[in-house]
Amino acid sequence: AEWSLPLTTDYIFLVRVRQASPSLSGESFEQSPIRRSFKSKVLVHYPENTDRSPFNKDAVNMLCMPRGLSFHTQANSLDPQFHSFTISFDDGTRSYGFVHTFYEEVTSAQIITAMQTLYQMHHVEHHSSSSASSPSSSSSSLDESDAESLAGVSGCLGCTGSFDPARDTLYVSKAICLLTPLPFLQASRRFLSQLHQAVTSHTAPPLPLESYIHNILYEVPLPPPGRSLRFHGVQGPIVCQRPGPSELPLGEYPLGEAFSLLGVDNMVQLLTCALLETQVLLYSHDYQRLMTVAEGITTLLFPFQWQHIYLPIVSAPLHHLLDAPVPFLMGIQHRDGAQRSSLHLPHEANLCFVDIDNHCVEAPEDLPVFPDQTELIQELSEILLRFGLPPQGGGITKPTTTTSLRLSSLVLEDLMEDRRNGNLGGEELAVLERLQALAQRCEGGKTSEGRKTLGNVFEEEEEELKAAKLNIQLREVFAGRFAAIFGRYEEFVIHSALDLDSWLSNREGTFNFDKVSFLSVQPAPYLRFLSRFLETSMFSSFVEGKVISRWADREPLQQLFDNRLERERLYDPDDNDSCNCRYRKCTTLFESAQAAERRLLRADHTAIHPHLLDMRIGQGRHHPGYFPKLQADVLAQGQNTNKWSNRVMASRRTKSKRSTVTDHSGADNDLRQKHTFVRKNLCQSKLLDPSPQIITQTHREFVDELLSECRLKTKRMLMERMGKESAEVGQGEANITGLQENTLIHGLCDLLERTWGHGLQLKQVRHTQTSNLTWLMSSDDLQKHRTCSNTLNQRTLEDGALLLRGSLLQDMRFIQTMSEGLSEVGQARAWIHLALEKKMLSQHLKDLLTNQELLRQLYKPHAFLLCEEEREQFLFHLLSLNTVDYLCFTRVFTSISIPYRVAIIPMKKLSIAMATVNPWVCVSGEVGDSGVIQMQRNTQEIFFQCKNLGRLSTLQLGQENSGLLAKCLIDCVMVYNEITGHTYKFPCGRWLGKGVGDGSLERVLIGQLVSPGGEEDAGRGTGTLPELASPSQSIRTVLGSFGSRIQEDMREAANNLVKHFHKHEQERGNLTVLLCGEGGLVLSLEKFLLHGLKTNRLFQRNVFVWDFIEKAVVSMETDDQMADLQGSTLKKGPPCDSLCHYVNTINVSPRNIGKEGKFQLFVCLGIRDRLLSQWLPLLAECPLTARAYEEDALLRDCAAVNSLSRILHTLDEFTITLEMALVKGVDL
Repeated sequence: AEWSLPLTTDYIFLVRVRQASPSLSGESFEQSPIRRSFKSKVLVHYPENTDRSPFNKDAVNMLCMPRGLSFHTQANSLDPQFHSFTISFDDGTRSYGFVHTFYEEVTSAQIITAMQTLYQMHHVEHHSSSSASSPSSSSSSLDESDAESLAGVSGCLGCTGSFDPARDTLYVSKAICLLTPLPFLQASRRFLSQLHQAVTSHTAPPLPLESYIHNILYEVPLPPPGRSLRFHGVQGPIVCQRPGPSELPLGEYPLGEAFSLLGVDNMVQLLTCALLETQVLLYSHDYQRLMTVAEGITTLLFPFQWQHIYLPIVSAPLHHLLDAPVPFLMGIQHRDGAQRSSLHLPHEANLCFVDIDNHCVEAPEDLPVFPDQTELIQELSEILLRFGLPPQGGGITKPTTTTSLRLSSLVLEDLMEDRRNGNLGGEELAVLERLQALAQRCEGGKTSEGRKTLGNVFEEEEEELKAAKLNIQLREVFAGRFAAIFGRYEEFVIHSALDLDSWLSNREGTFNFDKVSFLSVQPAPYLRFLSRFLETSMFSSFVEGKVISRWADREPLQQLFDNRLERERLYDPDDNDSCNCRYRKCTTLFESAQAAERRLLRADHTAIHPHLLDMRIGQGRHHPGYFPKLQADVLAQGQNTNKWSNRVMASRRTKSKRSTVTDHSGADNDLRQKHTFVRKNLCQSKLLDPSPQIITQTHREFVDELLSECRLKTKRMLMERMGKESAEVGQGEANITGLQENTLIHGLCDLLERTWGHGLQLKQVRHTQTSNLTWLMSSDDLQKHRTCSNTLNQRTLEDGALLLRGSLLQDMRFIQTMSEGLSEVGQARAWIHLALEKKMLSQHLKDLLTNQELLRQLYKPHAFLLCEEEREQFLFHLLSLNTVDYLCFTRVFTSISIPYRVAIIPMKKLSIAMATVNPWVCVSGEVGDSGVIQMQRNTQEIFFQCKNLGRLSTLQLGQENSGLLAKCLIDCVMVYNEITGHTYKFPCGRWLGKGVGDGSLERVLIGQLVSPGGEEDAGRGTGTLPELASPSQSIRTVLGSFGSRIQEDMREAANNLVKHFHKHEQERGNLTVLLCGEGGLVLSLEKFLLHGLKTNRLFQRNVFVWDFIEKAVVSMETDDQMADLQGSTLKKGPPCDSLCHYVNTINVSPRNIGKEGKFQLFVCLGIRDRLLSQWLPLLAECPLTARAYEEDALLRDCAAVNSLSRILHTLDEFTITLEMALVKGVDL
């Protein structure tokens, strides 16, 4: 059955110099021609095409020789080189290419003469005192010399060199390459090396090269999953293997080499960048190192998959892709003598730059820490040490030059099996018999039947086996970490659609994963990383794969991951607590490695041996040192000239007929393809096409993708924020935490950075680390433009546009002078936070883009900012964010200094009274208070600057008692944040002074943020108690109120407090508002105690609950003293003692907060110290209550009192911390 599998190799081809080719662009003619590069071409490839992966000649040509074809002499190194590459297809699959590059002596007299002419021209030009010749003149001279094959000469690839035909031998580079559907790195390297050794050997191989090539193309199948396969190269057998269904996917690129190059810390940091989909750029002089690190990182992502541009090797014609404003994982070669500063990269704010040769990783700012990073690094280091590798990195790895490979140490019994199968000829049988006899003599005539241990393997095979085991163990560690973090992810997947079509039609507006609930059960140190990872495309694709599995088979990686999770739950069913789980090391390291070791040590299957083909006489002759011209007709397709190929080709046809049976059903495939088509945005196959038309189309796709990303991000921010605001006003449940909000805004900053960097003229950038947005804002030319624009607007506009431009410049200056020590990238993001909070982001960006002439100077024609229609849509999407409120700048940059303005607004008819008072204020917010700020007499406004207070919550307003006339009726206090433009209103509506109202000289006011333009209505719904009218009106109002409504308000106030403490800590909001604001606990309890309260003070303006509480305490203390005098044994308990103690302490407090303030303090202290629920029954049972309250008063209703006491008792389980503004001056 295994022979019906697809073949191991798709293509084999040869690359050499291209005749009469144009020169590589961007190169100089000032270097020696012996070190210049030439365009190459694919000479031949076999077969012509396959159904699975059509042959892309231009792409594989660029990737086989990314720097072009080169010439060497005997003075240069002529060692063969090996590297690999990968080609991605639009459906997400990949093909892997393995390239063996070698140097072959040039025999063409024409090429040798042309090279000599070029060198003589260079020698004259190099030593001439005249100005250097232009590239065009060099080309014309080349044409005159009739050097047709070297018309494509371009720039220098190294130091100068000389060439003399009489003294030097000229060599040209060639390459042979295999294209395979799976990354069979070791097997492909061995086969190509043996093929080249057969060419360079003085002894001809046993069979023509066509036999070995035909064999690997048409007669070597893929090994079945969980099995290994032996096939034969030119000089010996080669083994390849595939993991089983329950094992990690095939990954042969040596992770040990990647960790040795970069170190454990850097590799974990690089993996974190890849998981968060930052732009990753690899940098090395060795192409194979680029592939090793890139493939190593992508294999460690399991079960997730990289969704964006993936080009581990970017050749010179593809360097325009470095301008891509989307996440990518790319690699470029470090050219000899080039410096890091010479790399002009348009996007560095969100770029992870990996200098492999110098063992350095430059990660983006504010990169979150990978969960349990310290423990993970420790476990990885222990594994590396067991294999003899340094965890710190910087180790010297073996070069990728191809050396002579020794024969594989197969046991003789395996060869005998080939003999029994008829796969060995007469001469081979004779050699086999002699080897078997020799082995028997060495072992005393004893043959080990069926045994094979590590001691039987040669040194090189030991290294391969060691690398394979290390690969598996390192990958198992990361797979175990993802299983620990996402072990219960299925519980949070949301299945809302009935069928696939409905899901696809509403895909953008559908939430497939409950992120808030998932984050709520994660350990706190994980949250910063996970909140950003949940927003990535790779996680979204992973979840979408789970959703679509309801209608189609699961993707292989997801199915493998789910099976592993199910197996772990069987072994550990009680491991449900994600928040408190400790780091556990991987326990399947050795078990997983043993399966691969078994397959590598003993092959399960043997492929058909190479054999003679039906070739013409004279073909296939051996010429040492020269790769022969292969006979195309026997390699273009499988030949039906022998029984072995008949069997394989028939099985291949059988497999194609059975594909609909063995694979997923046709319907499932259609569904899966539909989903894949929707998920993939960028056409991967076009990325490797350097033609101008395709490059233009690619940049057009980049523009469309940026616009689509902006639309989706702003829509998500609006939906999440609107849900949050609905919850704040009691119309829904919050579905976003403060951490998630910061994550979404971080994503918006990243999007703006990439948008502003797309198509930027690199020569204009003064420093590579400069954030593009910051640089554009600080451009001298743009500053001049703004000055001119402001002058023009001042003359022509009177509608506020001038204020907008002034605000833009003011915000820029403030950000640049912030004392937080921000980098330029940090300044740009701080400016975005500020503009978003001020609801000016779209307007500011539009203002920056007004000078079209300057933009055309700064940007290339394909840049996003020069696409007028898309730019306007982009700004429109950002404008939609103005419909919601953000405090992202205020809450993030908490250590900066902010200027505030405070204005005291008296009642209009009594505004003259401000001349008699000496007021002071103290403003408090989420992160601190301003301290007491004294205002001058007859002054209603003051400016002050202090550390950012966060969102303002309370304001203490007081005055110095300087006489009976020192009193005023305050309407409200307004506080303005001069940077963010926010206005806070603190309604008062009470007297401030002795002998009026409740005699308060100090009040604690509760404020609220006023929406822009809503100052007139800002007092509605605030938390400050309204001033009571006259006593009779107050009593009638309270007596006329329904007791049930008052009790409902009390329950609602307590319920709000309970919900507050059950929210995520970062999302709880202001506790003071829930206690002292409108609808808060203080006001609700005051209504309860005022209900039915009697009074005979007909001419006093106000009735205060505090009067009753004071008298009740005096009554309790008097009764207690009388009991002591009468010798009674009945003593008041601790609740009564605490009630009296608290009331007396509040009364003797040095603060003149008045009766209302004292009652507010009494309630706050009682709920904080878990005593309020005990005090209420005492007040109800006090003898004074019967005299002071009507019969139908709530305080005289035992059921109502008991119900309220139980409600207050439910709050005892929470730890309540009061603001200093409420309890200052009271030591309890």
